[in-house]
Amino acid sequence: MKPGFKWLIAMIALLAIGGIGWFSYQQHFIHHSITSPQRVEKKNVKLVALGDSLTHGQGDEQKQGGYVSIIKQKIEHRYHKTTVTTVNYGVSGDRSDQILDRLDSQKQLRADLHSADVVTMTVGGNDLMQTLERDVLMQSTSSVQKSIDQAQVTYQQKLAKLFNAVRKENPHAPIFVMSIYNPFYTYFPDVAVINNAVVQWNQATASTMKNYHYMYFVDINHLMSYGQYTTKAQREQLVQREQAVNHGKVSQSRALSIMSNKDHNLNNLISTDDNFHPNHRGYEQIANRLFKSMERHDDWEFTKE
Repeated sequence: MKPGFKWLIAMIALLAIGGIGWFSYQQHFIHHSITSPQRVEKKNVKLVALGDSLTHGQGDEQKQGGYVSIIKQKIEHRYHKTTVTTVNYGVSGDRSDQILDRLDSQKQLRADLHSADVVTMTVGGNDLMQTLERDVLMQSTSSVQKSIDQAQVTYQQKLAKLFNAVRKENPHAPIFVMSIYNPFYTYFPDVAVINNAVVQWNQATASTMKNYHYMYFVDINHLMSYGQYTTKAQREQLVQREQAVNHGKVSQSRALSIMSNKDHNLNNLISTDDNFHPNHRGYEQIANRLFKSMERHDDWEFTKE
């Protein structure tokens, strides 16, 4: 066979193989396009907020409902086709078991959870405060830690019951749970027992959440605890300044003095009304952190067609 003729046969074979490959690819693409559902922005999203005072919006001097109203605005600004309806079931002072009691007793709350596209929660702060208020003035750090360890076990049991109840009403909606923070950090940065307790409590919440699908932990601890003291050097200066006053401990008189100061707080994200809850700027920061997590886990925003 002549070389030129062999070359021609080879070219025809290659073209035939390429044509078959291209045809197969086209068929696969068409089939995939037809059979795979497309994600489309929902026209309406229902967000149900469940929790304590941080969900209620306590401390928001603008009286706009804290992070819940801000997150609504953020969603509608980011997803232009979507209108967001929010239902706020935040009650100041509620512990995890009290939130569960409301869920069990309020038919409308259960109905709203059932129809929710997305759920946000703040929980745990009052559970920890119940222990700290009772024990933090103890002289023995080991005694305080033992008390916290015991309370943590009880807290996780209560939290699991709450999560089970929410999931019973709505097995599929993504749930975003905010961490707790230390509102007294800027005044007691050298009191390790409080800082460590907050970290331990957040770890307990995150650990419990791992047993459930579509639950996302939103860590706001350092964001809210540190406030404007964002660098290590700034926080070290806080420690040096406070060590002379606190000596690593919390005095009742100093704690009461901080809580009663209505004009100033060292942390510019904390309300001067009670020196405990976020101010409006603080709620904006919480909403920013929450929205970043919601963007990463955005099934709540889309439907499949």
